[in-house]
Amino acid sequence: MKTKEDMKKQHSSIAVLLILGIIAQGCASMSNTGKGTTIGAGAGALIGAGIGALAGKGKGAAIGAAIGTAIGGGTGAVIGHRMDKQKKELEALENARVETVTDSNNLQAIKITFSNGILFATNSSTLSASSKSDLDKFATSLRNSPDTDVTIFGHTDNTGTYEVNQRVSRQRAESVASFLIRSGIDQRRIAIIGKAYDEPVASNSTEAGRAQNRRVEIFITANAKMIQDAEKGAL
Repeated sequence: MKTKEDMKKQHSSIAVLLILGIIAQGCASMSNTGKGTTIGAGAGALIGAGIGALAGKGKGAAIGAAIGTAIGGGTGAVIGHRMDKQKKELEALENARVETVTDSNNLQAIKITFSNGILFATNSSTLSASSKSDLDKFATSLRNSPDTDVTIFGHTDNTGTYEVNQRVSRQRAESVASFLIRSGIDQRRIAIIGKAYDEPVASNSTEAGRAQNRRVEIFITANAKMIQDAEKGAL
């Protein structure tokens, strides 16, 4: 007879296989953003997010595509310096919160949070005119740092059904990604994920809390090329 622990391990294995199967299917229809597939070849970030969410029991997602090898302290310091420089650029964005975080490779990364109230009109996934100036500046910073990947998470409050919030959160992440692509960012660098109301940052019992939960978070992480260049001293 299988123990509870055996059953948990079996379920985790099945879930990982399902995620990998979904990603493989998404890669085959990469341009079909309307169905919430990964935009471009940033599938590595989506794989990391899916497995990260499982490991965290749904409470969070890993950022960045784990390269599977140990990274030296010197490499981390070089990449940290590059991220510090880009973070300073991004802090000029008036309507965004810019923070230092850690990615799946234990390397320094950048988190940018935009309020949905800044980016979108109520009940809309169309970018507001006032938000485009900030996103233009953001796109310029991304163009200046081509060896990074970008993962965009859409979040909502808990008003309405889960299905509706899942759709809206994904559509808003897609809108930001599409704007960045039109601004010259290689679509292979970008991945999108709709989180609905799974990861609130404030209480949904108040309007102020719900407003904080309606947001788009963007993570900038070092890609494999940046890591390799840092290790070779070519960065």
